[in-house]
Parts: sequence; structure tokens; C-alpha cells
Amino acid sequence: MGFSRWWRVRWVRAVLAGLYVVTLAAAVPKGAGGHARAGNWSSTEARRFWGPERAAAAPGTDGAGGGAAAPEAQRITGSARHFDGVPSVGVLFTAGEDMRDHHCTASVVHSPKGNLIVTAGHCSVGEDAVFVPGYRAGADRQPYGVWPVDRAFTDPRRSDSGEGSDLDFAFATVKPDARGRQIERVTGANRLVRTPGYVNRVTVIGYPDADDDPADQAIRCTALTERLEDRKQERMTCEGFLSGTSGSPWLTRFDEKTRTGDLVGVLGGLNGGGPDGDEGSRISYSPVNDDAIFRLYLDAVNGREPRRD
Repeated sequence: MGFSRWWRVRWVRAVLAGLYVVTLAAAVPKGAGGHARAGNWSSTEARRFWGPERAAAAPGTDGAGGGAAAPEAQRITGSARHFDGVPSVGVLFTAGEDMRDHHCTASVVHSPKGNLIVTAGHCSVGEDAVFVPGYRAGADRQPYGVWPVDRAFTDPRRSDSGEGSDLDFAFATVKPDARGRQIERVTGANRLVRTPGYVNRVTVIGYPDADDDPADQAIRCTALTERLEDRKQERMTCEGFLSGTSGSPWLTRFDEKTRTGDLVGVLGGLNGGGPDGDEGSRISYSPVNDDAIFRLYLDAVNGREPRRD
């Protein structure tokens, strides 16, 4: 795999300890998003925003967490399939490129201002990046617009190997559209929650780049995860997650009507998200959502530079 899937085979309730979130798990409040505010987001506001703790769903019949037996569309599969995509998941481009060479996948995540996306840390999102949700190759107009990145937030301890690979996630704020709307009002959003364990049934949605997958279309797969040995990361087996899929959201409780779910990880981690060699397109990794990602989430929400000891 080399450096990362960028180039080859591949991002309840708030309980705070000090200013750090220990856990978040709540449904998106009706009408949330798009409401900017001044100053820092406090612990009290976080609790009020996320609301009361959600009741835990019964485990699925396959032994995985994330709800009762899955509908047919979410049965575990061995390979990804192409589909039309969902509004909250899209691709990252570098501004000025030809709108074909997208290098990573990202998704909208619920936030107080409604302007936040999440991807893999190794995607190195810069201020010249743009996010295209629900991307359609060759379309004259993108169905949900093109959103310039305002500012990106990554954990300074992130690395491609060792403990630093457990921190391979990043957030970015995007600018409002010409009508002054924040992205969450246009696309909806997934909910950032703590990873409940290493065994989960997840729906993973991503965009392979056009060089590796000429269809240049979204793919999805439902898989059962397990722990990646010696790392705080999940592992899934599903063929088709090639270059460009880094940052793909790993979703539990995926709702086929709202086309959103609970985000428990993003494709990334050790080696940029998978093993070296031929297994790289079949096996994918994701860091678990623990205190570290919620701490970075608060940095992004408050617009402050991430600093770690």
C-alpha cells in the first residue's frame, strides 16, 4: 500500500472531563445545523445540544452491535457495489483540478454550526480543498453543490504506523454556499458517536478514484468488523475499497430512508487504512472513536488549533 490510500489502496450525549468529550451518542435534533454562534462551545452547551442518552439498541442476530436484524439492503456482503451515493458523503478535490482526480472521501458530521466534515488524517486536507457531496461524475452541476474548505483540524500526533496511526482522522469546516446556508441544511449529517466495541455491523460508503475504478461512482458495503491486532482500530473485509476511499464513513444504524447513520469510524489508520500488497483492496482499517476524536471534534467546533502534550 505504501504511504496511504490517497495514492494507492487507500476518515448519547456529550460527557466531558474538563473540556474533553468522553462520549457522544444522540440523534440529530430536528432542525439542527446552520446556526453560527460566537465564542467557545462549553461543556454545558454540549450536554444541552446532544440531549439525553439514547437507549441502547438490542444486538443484531449476527452477534454484532448496532441494532436488530438488518434489512436486506444491509446484509453482510463480500464485496462493494456501485450505487448512486448519499447526500452526506462525497469526495475531496484540490481546487483548480479537473473535477475528476478526487483523492479522498469525506462525510458531513452533525455539529452546532452545521458546517463540519470528517475524513482520514492522512488525506492532508488543505485550504485549497473542496468537498463535493453526492458527487456525480461528468455532471454539469453537482446535486448538492461544491463546498470550499475553510479550515482543517488534525491531531499533531498522527502517523502512518504505531500508536500515531490510531489517530488517523481529521475534521474540516466548509464555507456556506451562495445563499448563506451551511452544508448540513443541504445534505443532512451523520452522528459522531463512540465506537461501541470492535465487533460491529457497519455500512461503509466511499468513492474510489477514476484511475482505479473507471465507473467513478460511489460504492457501498456492509461488513462485520473485528479488532486489528495490537491497534485501537477496527478491521473489515470487503473487496473494492481502492485508492480514493480513505476517509469513507463507517456507519452503524444506517437508515435507508434518511440515508444517515451513527459514524463509528473512518477508513484510515495503519498504513493509511489497510495492509500492504494485494490484500489492500480487500481489507480496510479504521481507528476507533474514543476520547481523542472527540477532543479533536471540540477543537474543530471551537475553531482552535489542536495542541497535544
